[in-house]
Amino acid sequence: MSDKEFDVLIVGAGPAGAACAIVLAQTGLSVAILDKAAFPRDKTCGDALSIDVINQLSLLSPVLASSFAEFTRKTSSYGIRVYSPDRAHIDISIDMEGKCGHICKRLDFDNLLVQHLKQLSNIHLFENCAVKKIDQQPHFVALGTEQGIFRGQILVGADGAYSVVSKHLGTIKTERKHYSAGLRVYYEGVSFLNTSHFIELHFLQELLPGYLWIFPLPNNKANVGLGMLSSIVSKKKINLKETLQKILSTDSLLKERFKNARPLENVKGYGLPLGSKKRVISGTRILLTGDAASLIDPLTGEGIGNAIRSGRIAGDHIKNCFSKCDFSATFNIAYDQEIYRRMGGELRLSTRLQHLCKHPKLMNFVVKKANQRAEVKQLLVEGLTKADKKVSLIRPGFYYRLLFK
Repeated sequence: MSDKEFDVLIVGAGPAGAACAIVLAQTGLSVAILDKAAFPRDKTCGDALSIDVINQLSLLSPVLASSFAEFTRKTSSYGIRVYSPDRAHIDISIDMEGKCGHICKRLDFDNLLVQHLKQLSNIHLFENCAVKKIDQQPHFVALGTEQGIFRGQILVGADGAYSVVSKHLGTIKTERKHYSAGLRVYYEGVSFLNTSHFIELHFLQELLPGYLWIFPLPNNKANVGLGMLSSIVSKKKINLKETLQKILSTDSLLKERFKNARPLENVKGYGLPLGSKKRVISGTRILLTGDAASLIDPLTGEGIGNAIRSGRIAGDHIKNCFSKCDFSATFNIAYDQEIYRRMGGELRLSTRLQHLCKHPKLMNFVVKKANQRAEVKQLLVEGLTKADKKVSLIRPGFYYRLLFK
């Protein structure tokens, strides 16, 4: 079996890998994108797509953005319902300049991206192609797979939380305080879902700073799950599956809603490498993107927007690599710098907000005040929906206003 020669090798055809490939579609570079699965394939995830994801699709490809707009296998969501530990809640409406969030199974969303890739002449997709070995040489990178050896000038790791490329690079270690454990199960027949398809975030005391979610899907179905910091799971020896089932069957607000609900699958677990720590995400002839680069929002656990954004940045950087004929670790530092220039500020803010969410009394107080006073609710809404306003939620002045005005 002869070697397959390409300019760029991308491992992983999810949002980060697809975005990188799409950016390179008009360059004339030959791009191989390898995925261990065949599409459509399931991906354990909350399935929520923020407005940022929609914006990223528009920046990535107007054709793809139009395809998603016309895509019927999604639910449009016009808000968030946040429950504090004392089980009070606040509704946050989201409809920004005609845009809203969506819930779409990753089975369907990722397949939409892959079908778009298949229309691009210089992008070559290899499914059922797991990478077994990475050989990093001074003048090329080679990947050993059951479909043969793939050689390229630069390698992009877009292969998620358990990335073989990240493991090979060796710059990111799994640290429980910067990692979350998540569970997901699809249900049908959950009662009292919001008619505007608000996503629900239940900040229960036993999960803080994590939460339980209920995200509505078409045909009276819902994505239900929870996420917790791995450091807390380990310290308290928590069985997440048992915790999820206990909450759904005993919580005062949820037990009646799930009384007649039916799970459509076994509970599935997954890992969330959080962007709460700055890492080295490149090396000689290697770039990491998305979850492989640990770019998940530490507060919300959302990773798709940053995955697409990082794939776009990687694609632009790769153009510079070929333009300068420089694939060195020193040159690739510019990629790390650009990633953290664009994302670092919001990741740091989300990390600080995550720390605040550890305190149940504080969360109860904020939600109570927001329900009592319209101006407080407006501040909270802006802080949670607008990136440039999020900083207000960590400033002492915000809490001073809650206490004294």
